[in-house]
Amino acid sequence: MTMRDEILEQPAVVGHLLSSARAALDGLLARLDRKRPEYVVIAGRGTSDHAAVYAQYVLGVRNRLSVALAAPSILSLYGVAPDVSRALVIGISQSGASPDIVAVVQAARSQGAPTLAITNTPASPLAEAAEHLVDLGAGTERSIAATKSYTAELVAVAMLSAVLLDRDGRQDAFAELDVLPEAMTRVLDTEPDVQRIARAAAGMERCIVLGRGFEYATAREWALKLKELSGVLADPYSTADFEHGPKALVEPGFPVLAVAPAGVAGSADLRGLLVRLRTEHGARITVLSDDTATRALADEAVALPEDLPEWLAPIVSIVPAQLHAYHQTIANGRDPESPQHLSKVTLTR
Repeated sequence: MTMRDEILEQPAVVGHLLSSARAALDGLLARLDRKRPEYVVIAGRGTSDHAAVYAQYVLGVRNRLSVALAAPSILSLYGVAPDVSRALVIGISQSGASPDIVAVVQAARSQGAPTLAITNTPASPLAEAAEHLVDLGAGTERSIAATKSYTAELVAVAMLSAVLLDRDGRQDAFAELDVLPEAMTRVLDTEPDVQRIARAAAGMERCIVLGRGFEYATAREWALKLKELSGVLADPYSTADFEHGPKALVEPGFPVLAVAPAGVAGSADLRGLLVRLRTEHGARITVLSDDTATRALADEAVALPEDLPEWLAPIVSIVPAQLHAYHQTIANGRDPESPQHLSKVTLTR
């Protein structure tokens, strides 16, 4: 099975997870009812860290929970376990094998904190370390570059937010997730546009990737996939941070990729930035957006499904980003099945 096969498999993976993981989250809720956390701490590396960034926004905006991203090196390098006894501590890892992520969860559990593992490997050290487990059930991911496990991680986070809202009286929250498999199926139809855009940019060596709010995680993951596979030096930025200096990098012809769906983060401020980058800097703009006006501002555009709730949009918008990284890799003369210097499981301590 190739990376492209696993990208195409994602609607089915998400549909399965939506039906299979509710019981595990209900078990976690029972634990949280006994000891309600004051905040959330999430540990992840690489792609899984981007799922944690998504969780920061989802749990912050939807559930009004403060979310901190763990710095596992505090424990693994310096031997200090921060006090997280009043937190819900979550470890996210496709393999569940990275020792530093496992150590964060083990330390939290020893302090009496409720702990949750989100992993595609239920018989893993991370799953064993945590009190509760969401098995992503994505099946074996053979491609070195993670795709379906990442979208499954995002869905697990969205499900956690939804069940917390349902517990607090928002009975429609979980039902909002039902649109995801069909929306992901529809966005796969953009592949011809994505392939054409990649071929037109054959030989691309560097680019900027922009996103904000919920889509900041998408910008980071899109950039990582380009770096892992195609050899493109892709720098991701929040559009707010980008204004604070990095925009000086943009010169005529410089590629700027942006995730800009309708919603608060795809507002007039972002559209204004894209206009300035194109007219004042001469940037070549590519956007992923469900907004016709935003797409009209770009040199190249991919249409996202309309009418998705903003908090769920990253689960769908990452799909054409993954396809773009795949086809850009081929356009750059590389093999997406054999990225240089990488292995499927990375063990960091």
